[in-house]
Amino acid sequence: MILAFDPQQQLGQPLVLGVIEGSVYGLIALGLVLLYKSNRIFNFAQAEFGTIAALTAYFGYNGKLFGIPWHMPWIVAVIVGIFLGTLSAVLTERLVIRPLFHQPKVIMVVGTVGVLLASIAVEYLVFPTGGVAALPSVTDVGLHDPAFRVGFAGYNVSWEQVLTLLVLVAMALAAVAFFRYSRQGTAILAVSQEPTAAATVGISISRVSLLTWTLAGFLGSVAGIVSIGGAPLLVPGIMTGTALVGGITAAVLGGVTSMPGAFVGGLLVGLVHQYTQAFLSFPGAQNVAVGLVLLLVLLVFPRGLLGSET
Repeated sequence: MILAFDPQQQLGQPLVLGVIEGSVYGLIALGLVLLYKSNRIFNFAQAEFGTIAALTAYFGYNGKLFGIPWHMPWIVAVIVGIFLGTLSAVLTERLVIRPLFHQPKVIMVVGTVGVLLASIAVEYLVFPTGGVAALPSVTDVGLHDPAFRVGFAGYNVSWEQVLTLLVLVAMALAAVAFFRYSRQGTAILAVSQEPTAAATVGISISRVSLLTWTLAGFLGSVAGIVSIGGAPLLVPGIMTGTALVGGITAAVLGGVTSMPGAFVGGLLVGLVHQYTQAFLSFPGAQNVAVGLVLLLVLLVFPRGLLGSET
């Protein structure tokens, strides 16, 4: 069913929320593209690094992390969450991906599915909850005045939303700059194109793999913290359930070999998701729209917007 037109609810609000949501998809997609370029696989556990970060931050903030009664300050809980989310990616590379280096790529992909399922199971054991109120957002802990708002396109944009967007965009730009201009980024590119030649000139393939998984885990963890803050419910597997498909669609839409394309693809997916939700009322309309976008890109323009291959 098509909803009656409301400029504020169907133009301004979806634009703001779509850009923010799309930036989260963009960070997930950046991690996916990074690992695809280095290992030539899709990592189905990418979004779950964000769940681990969010759950850790929540229980640290509430003094329930690993039975430690200390109520961490909000910023400390967030740092600990990002650290453990990134550590989970490092352990995935060391314990699962590294032993499978010389196996067919499909085996490594299945290995990431195993990591995803094992992570959710461990989350239920370590964080025994059927659903808790999520980590407080920036405004909830009083880091700035939540009452001050900026009007835009008929919709009030809070400073929290502006700050969230700035953090996400800064992370994306830093990731792209690292990959394009740093020596380590050049090494990753060399390994992705000619691993044998890269090893011949002294580039450590194992070190590059560890670096890319660390960066991918960090990006996924930041995405989880940002998207879960202030959400109504936090459960094991939540980032995989809410962001993985959007991240994969963003990576394919932008081109799975392009870092800038991954973030641009994320923005487009977020906008499609929010505008579909604003104009169509039937349940799941936004997910259907994102799925159709993914199929159309694969069928009509498989290289994506900025990629060279898929």
